[in-house]
Amino acid sequence: MDGRSPVRVLIVTGGHDFEREPFFEMFRSFEGITFVEVQHPDAHARLTPEAARGYDVIVLYDMWQPISEESKAAFVKLLRSGKGLVALHHSLASYQLWDEYRNIIGGRWYTEKWRQNGVERPPSTFQHDVQFKVHIVDKKHPVTRGMQDFNIRDETYGNFEVLPKVKPLLTTDEPTSNRVIAWTHTYGRSRVVYIQLGHDHYAYENPNYRRLVLQAIRWVAGR
Repeated sequence: MDGRSPVRVLIVTGGHDFEREPFFEMFRSFEGITFVEVQHPDAHARLTPEAARGYDVIVLYDMWQPISEESKAAFVKLLRSGKGLVALHHSLASYQLWDEYRNIIGGRWYTEKWRQNGVERPPSTFQHDVQFKVHIVDKKHPVTRGMQDFNIRDETYGNFEVLPKVKPLLTTDEPTSNRVIAWTHTYGRSRVVYIQLGHDHYAYENPNYRRLVLQAIRWVAGR
C-alpha cells in the first residue's frame, strides 16, 4: 500500500441506533482517511475477500445478529488474509450465537447469562452518561502513542468477557466498567483493535477518542 494514499475505510453499521451526524463528522475530520458506510442487512456482501479489494480497513460499529454460514466463512477468510479491523463500542455484542466472533474481536458483551471457567456469570451491563478517567496502559504502542490519561463522558460496560490472549491498551477504575476497555490482538494475519468507548457525541467530540480511533485505523492498515 502506498503510504501517501488515503486509508480507505469501510464502516459497518446496523442493529443499534446512534447519533449519525456527529459520528460521521468525526471520520470526516480525519486526515488521510476516506470512508464509506454499509448498513446491515447488506454489509455481509462487502465482508468477503473479493469485495475487500475496495477498502483497506473495516470499522465495526454495528450490533447485528443474523449471519449465514457462508458469510461467516467469507468473513473469517477475509481476516485470515490480513485485512485490518477496528471494532468500536456496541460491536462487542454482535453475533451472540457465533462463537468464533468473540475470537475475532477478543471478547464479548453478553445479552444472557454466560459461563467463564465453569462459573455462571450474569448478563453484561451498561450505564449511560458516566464521567470517568481512562488510563493508557502502553504509551509506546502505535494506537496510544503520544497520549496521556484522559477523562471522558461515555457509556460504560460491565461484566463482559475479555479473552486472555489480547494485549490491553486502556483501563479504567470506574466501578460500573470492566477494568480493561481497549485492546489489540491478531486474528489470522489481521491486526485487530477493540475500543469500548464511543456511545455518542460526548465521545465522538472528545479529542482523545478521535486520536484513538484514527491511530487504530492507521495501525491496522499498516501505516
